[in-house]
Amino acid sequence: MSSKHPVIAIAGSSGAGTTTAKRAFENIFRREKIKAAVIEGDSLHSLDRMAFRAASSEAAKNGNNTFSHFGPEANHFDKIEQMFKQYGETGMCERRYYVHSEPEATLHNKHFGLTDLTPGVFTPWEKIEEGSDLLFYEGLHGLVRDGDIDASRYVDLGIGVVPVVNLEWIQKIHRDQAERGYSAEATVDTILRRMPDYIKFLTPQFSRTHINFQRVATVDTSNPFIARDIPTPDESFVVVRFRDPKGVDFPYMLNMIPGSFMSRANTMVVPGGKMSHSMEIILAPVMHDMIANKKK
Repeated sequence: MSSKHPVIAIAGSSGAGTTTAKRAFENIFRREKIKAAVIEGDSLHSLDRMAFRAASSEAAKNGNNTFSHFGPEANHFDKIEQMFKQYGETGMCERRYYVHSEPEATLHNKHFGLTDLTPGVFTPWEKIEEGSDLLFYEGLHGLVRDGDIDASRYVDLGIGVVPVVNLEWIQKIHRDQAERGYSAEATVDTILRRMPDYIKFLTPQFSRTHINFQRVATVDTSNPFIARDIPTPDESFVVVRFRDPKGVDFPYMLNMIPGSFMSRANTMVVPGGKMSHSMEIILAPVMHDMIANKKK
């Protein structure tokens, strides 16, 4: 860990709400004039789209029906650890991008002076910009451990974003259907295939984070596979757990977030519709202290 070159990592599966947390940080960075070097978790996969499909098909032929994007076979866990360590020591590292869409392909082709980048591939590696104030990672494996690899040891602020599991499944089923045209059955198959890696590599990260944001629905989600709608933010609460509550100004936050309350000595509960606002209220003092320590 490094006070001079801090590393922030948001961990959570796609669709869990990590984008909301990322936007909250971006707002804080803009207000506080913090220059962040951003790392996209997808860029640390070890297989591009076509290679993953081929590897997944080959694994299934060999009786392995749990090959997934969540496990070590499809990720560079070592590079995540190396990247965080190097940045903490020097304030510099290398990164690349995963190309999600045609507009991104156009932008990256222009940036790298290429013509052959298409959706589903990685860009070349490049050095991050010099003079950044911190490294900011958002993705699946920001605090991952696997054997001797431990990325979490180099993270100065770890944030977990994870709905209760039934709500996470509802969100994934509806998102995959709306954005990718997948049937509910196909998404359920994906959920089942990922489950061993989810339990082994994703879930344990939320015990290593400094702050967790967990969305809990206040409507019936007991059978997520037949739910017609995703519960709205106003139909939920967000449970905010602080690993170490020492020094946290809970009275200030309770006053600034209407409808919030304490459920335990280290746990706040805030209205779901206030999730983004709450993240900024909670994280802004943490960022202020981090940058102050960096300047000492």
